[in-house]
Amino acid sequence: MLNPKDIISTLQMVREENLDLRTVTVGINLTDCVSDDINTFKSRVYDKITRTAGQLVATCERIERRYGIEVANKRISVSPIGVVAAPFNAEQMVEIALTLDKAALELGVDFVGGFSALVEKGMSRGDQALIDAIPQALTESQRVCSSVNVASTRAGLNMDAIKRMGVVVKQAAEMTAEDDGLAAAKLVVFANIPQDVPFMAGAYLGIGEADAVVSVGVSGPGVVKAALERAINEQQDMDLSRAADVIKQTAARLTRAGELVGREVAESLGLPFGIVDLSLAPTPNENDSVGEIFEAIGLPAIGAPGSTAFLAMLNDAVKKGGAFASSHVGGLSGAFIPVCEDLSIADSAANGTLSLEKLEAMTSVCSVGLDMIALPGDTSAEMLSAVMADEMAIGVINKKTTAARLIPAPGKKAGDHVVFGGLLGEGPVMAVNMGEQENRFVRLGGRIPAPIQSLVN
Repeated sequence: MLNPKDIISTLQMVREENLDLRTVTVGINLTDCVSDDINTFKSRVYDKITRTAGQLVATCERIERRYGIEVANKRISVSPIGVVAAPFNAEQMVEIALTLDKAALELGVDFVGGFSALVEKGMSRGDQALIDAIPQALTESQRVCSSVNVASTRAGLNMDAIKRMGVVVKQAAEMTAEDDGLAAAKLVVFANIPQDVPFMAGAYLGIGEADAVVSVGVSGPGVVKAALERAINEQQDMDLSRAADVIKQTAARLTRAGELVGREVAESLGLPFGIVDLSLAPTPNENDSVGEIFEAIGLPAIGAPGSTAFLAMLNDAVKKGGAFASSHVGGLSGAFIPVCEDLSIADSAANGTLSLEKLEAMTSVCSVGLDMIALPGDTSAEMLSAVMADEMAIGVINKKTTAARLIPAPGKKAGDHVVFGGLLGEGPVMAVNMGEQENRFVRLGGRIPAPIQSLVN
């Protein structure tokens, strides 16, 4: 429970340090909507979403007024469409995406996730149809997000799926060329995807989840930055051990505030509470940046030597603080380093302090991976797949979640600028080390076998 000191501290976070509840996400199980008739399926999906989450926005707004904590995004996640819509072809999958979009628009939610496929070990007919539909679905819809899990520690890397996703990302970007490849910004490729992520674009409701559930995603990089700056100014003997304690204590307060709001939303909607995802998710605004936390600790900028070590400490301290504060921490819960969604990270990428290779190294210790990275428009589909494969391998070998959200911006070259708007932000086009010879690795396809650490039974 929050005590008076916690309440005062939380109010300070809200008023001065950009604390918001980044998302309240209602997960909705669609398995009871299954039908082999497309119109019946779409009608059932639309009805269940609008019935279950009909009061989400109004409830969040009422609780915002009560506690003074803004809920920045109201979102919906659904069962993976590749599973529940397995009988349908790619054209029908697009219709389903537009049905999801229509329901989201009707309810006034910001995004709906779950246009997803789980193909780490192989692709079913439904999975193939969904993947084929992704470029058109994300181009024609406004609020639909898509994720595809192509690897896991248990199964290894599905290189056939990874090869296909390079083509899909390229197509999605080209179909929204006038918006710098916006459709690709709503698509993320995963290894070890959790079933309860409330953050987009990876949110979906896992098959093992309840019929409907409310989860929350807290943020607060500005809060962590401010806490570190205060501690450094006040404590002459500050060292990294003490800094880690400051981050843990701050993360615990953030988690408690998030769970308080999330549980009240769940109770008001008559749904069970799921998890708190305590992820330091930045926005493109000043003083709301993960990159600025690196500067607060004394690094010249994110990407400078020492960045990987500090990110490992930051990620671990956030998880420890969240686990202390709540028994229901889940999702990703750590530090995000999305280039275009973080003003400071975008600046470091633009001035050359942060390269794609350094980012990849840092993803071995962060919570997501290569996130919101704009690449030159002439990057080939095979090269995109190769970058994805590298990132998936980090997740598989380290038994952690990693992801790749790559946007090959049509007509843009390294050093140019892209603008996506809203929380998706803007940033530089980063260079890809293509090498001098053709990269034929991805063409081999097949599967990279699961590592020995998968044998844990």
